[in-house]
Amino acid sequence: MGQMFADNPVVAHTGARYPIIQAPMTWIARAQLTAAVSAAGGIGVMETSSVDLEVTSREFEAIREVTDKPFGVNLAIMFLRQNEEMERAIIDWLIEHQVRFVTTSAGNPRRHVDQLKEAGVVVYHAVPTLDAALKAEDAGVDGLIVEGAESAGIRNAEEVNSFVLLQAVRERVSLPIVAAGGIADGRGMAAAMALGADGVAMGTRFVASKESPVHPNYKNAIVEAGVDGTILLPRPPRAKYRTLKTPAALEVQENPDNPPRLSNAIDALYIGGDVENTTGTAGQSAALVHEIKPVSAIIEETVSGFWREIDRLAAMRT
Repeated sequence: MGQMFADNPVVAHTGARYPIIQAPMTWIARAQLTAAVSAAGGIGVMETSSVDLEVTSREFEAIREVTDKPFGVNLAIMFLRQNEEMERAIIDWLIEHQVRFVTTSAGNPRRHVDQLKEAGVVVYHAVPTLDAALKAEDAGVDGLIVEGAESAGIRNAEEVNSFVLLQAVRERVSLPIVAAGGIADGRGMAAAMALGADGVAMGTRFVASKESPVHPNYKNAIVEAGVDGTILLPRPPRAKYRTLKTPAALEVQENPDNPPRLSNAIDALYIGGDVENTTGTAGQSAALVHEIKPVSAIIEETVSGFWREIDRLAAMRT
């Protein structure tokens, strides 16, 4: 089945079997999940938001011990800029360890793209708007991860949903596009490809996997979320963030000027499983997640579902 994507630019850039990328979610996208995605034929992407080179090195080696399949590393530029010495150290570390695929996010990729590309690194930048896509292309990145407003986590206040955003970006740029936001299965993958994407990225779907390191309560909350199971909350000064519609999230929504003080999501939710009193990020694709499954099953079912939809559409010509 992997040969069916032989001419796909995302497959060519990543070395993966399928053009399916796992989102680099803070704390979650480390060795256990990233290795499972890569071993199953996707491209796992390890997060570095902790800006801790010791943690990054440890997780990198743990992935290498489990699989020899390719995987990538994400650079969250906004967090790295808070510590320029560590920023330089992580870039040097990436090049020294011959990481060949890097995604950048939350900032201007121009800050690192030249140095990375000179070292032979393929760089994809995550963008939430057409303007950001054009700037990233001008900066010289190799590809884009186009994030629609359906995505989890921190969002711009006036983002566009994937259905329109993908088409708008495809009209203006020639780079490979990975679609992110609202995708959890093969049907979503086929739709994204029809709108101009060359691959897809999934985050929420992989959070609710057996290999995901988060507490089962968090996974089950994603499975139980309906089509209105997420909510956008303010993140001053100008952003918003998408989270599960928990009692705590509703309280924040009702008191935007004096929001309640919430527990740290990593400690309380990811590790402790407290869904009620925290705001666990999740995309609108949570409505399409109905079961906690192994990563290998998620990827294989996504690929088979994709080709099933392609065959269904092709049959309309007969």
